[in-house]
Amino acid sequence: MDTMIGIIGGSGLYDVEGLEDAKWGTVQTPWGDPSDQILTGTLDGVKMAFLPRHGRGHVQTPSSINYRANIDALKRIGVTDVISVSACGSFREDMAPGDFVVVDQFIDRTFAREKSFFGPGCVGHVSVAHPTCPRLSDACFKAAKAEGITVHMGGTYLAMEGPQFSTLAESKMYREVWGCDVIGMTNMPEAKLAREAELDYASVAMITDYDSWHPDHGEVDINEIIKTLFGNADKARGMVKRLPALLGATRDVCEHGCDRALEFAIITTPEARDPAMVAKLDAVAGRVL
Repeated sequence: MDTMIGIIGGSGLYDVEGLEDAKWGTVQTPWGDPSDQILTGTLDGVKMAFLPRHGRGHVQTPSSINYRANIDALKRIGVTDVISVSACGSFREDMAPGDFVVVDQFIDRTFAREKSFFGPGCVGHVSVAHPTCPRLSDACFKAAKAEGITVHMGGTYLAMEGPQFSTLAESKMYREVWGCDVIGMTNMPEAKLAREAELDYASVAMITDYDSWHPDHGEVDINEIIKTLFGNADKARGMVKRLPALLGATRDVCEHGCDRALEFAIITTPEARDPAMVAKLDAVAGRVL
């Protein structure tokens, strides 16, 4: 199949440089409007798409992002591989501000978001035991390494609702009891929805600071955090530029099953499916419906 890499950019990353034939375009979805227009083009002969998760100018909160529309829009224009790039806090001394973490697990603590494309009229259950694609994650790790970024392979991301940050008690629990590595507000339900849409998904978390568990947390200057945030965004642009050479213009069906996540997921019998619901799922689940 033809590869189309979709980058979902987080805080500080609102564009991708170097695309040929670059243009911003509006994509309509049955789930409402995505966070922004989508930038499309090619890089080293590979089709690319970029969607700023919070919108250009950072106008959407983590809770107000229309995650379903974002994933549907990317699938609708032909994206096959989604790479999330997002800011996060760290629970580990050895995962320092400025480091990147290629996340491979999540704990979802969000509660105010639509978390599935499926519902009354068409019920579906997909496995997210392994929520990220090893092939994509490996490419992200190699790209970051080649860019000279200090990058860690594997880590558990605690997804909180926000927009407030953690209390000290919460931060200590996530770190000491739950064993999480990083914390952020945007990778859920994004990763789950990508799996429902049969999109290969990888997450690169860019550390801006230590979470409130750290004894020096209260002494960190907000200006230093902002400086790290935008420094991370610059490094992420360099990483993204290396991805086309690693992923190629074509690829086989994912050996880990990401492209076939809906194979046995639809529970509602064909005769009982709501036609209106099926119509809404045309881009996401058209292969099986």
